[in-house]
Amino acid sequence: MRIALLGPPGSGKGTQAARICEAFKLVHMSSGDILRAEKISGSVNGRKIRDFMANGMLVPDDLMMSIMRERIIKLGDCGFVLDGFPRTIVQAEALNRMLFELQRPLMLVLNFVVDPTVLQRRFEGRRICPACLSVYHVDSNPPQTPGLCDNDQEPLITREDDRHDVVQKRIQTYQETMAPLVAFYAQMGNFKTVDASGAIPEVTKVVLEKMHRHFEG
Repeated sequence: MRIALLGPPGSGKGTQAARICEAFKLVHMSSGDILRAEKISGSVNGRKIRDFMANGMLVPDDLMMSIMRERIIKLGDCGFVLDGFPRTIVQAEALNRMLFELQRPLMLVLNFVVDPTVLQRRFEGRRICPACLSVYHVDSNPPQTPGLCDNDQEPLITREDDRHDVVQKRIQTYQETMAPLVAFYAQMGNFKTVDASGAIPEVTKVVLEKMHRHFEG
């Protein structure tokens, strides 16, 4: 199986990717994790990534494609789940060309859709311990004592990225930038939409059911 996951930050792509990989024995290919690993490795590509990030620049598409190509070739016959990639039409088109050249085209694209109010609550309810970096949520994973970390009793904080105005901007930006990408994949026969507004186990159940139906006919 060769699968790509689309969806906004907070939609649970990473969590569901891990569960899909566990269920079907696939390799989880998170673009963020791959870039961090390359950066730490000290490879030629890693040094290039570090230079771009140090200057506050996005990693160029050609460099990203080169890194992804190397990773996919190293997988051999193993199936994979792409998480966080592609992010643009240019990347999607380049990915399609590359995978067809390698005779390993995508077999399924899952688009995770979340009601914006649910998405906002997921971000705004998140709390972080500044000391041990434990993550809580006021609804789904509250601390034993409201406002205090279970481990060290430090007052919990709200990250800058989780403020109401910042979250609204992130959601709006995602919808504007990803709409063309979703439309690009929606015209293909292997595109499925997943309502990811529910609890994690509920979403996993829906995802696995859609996958079984798609691959087993």
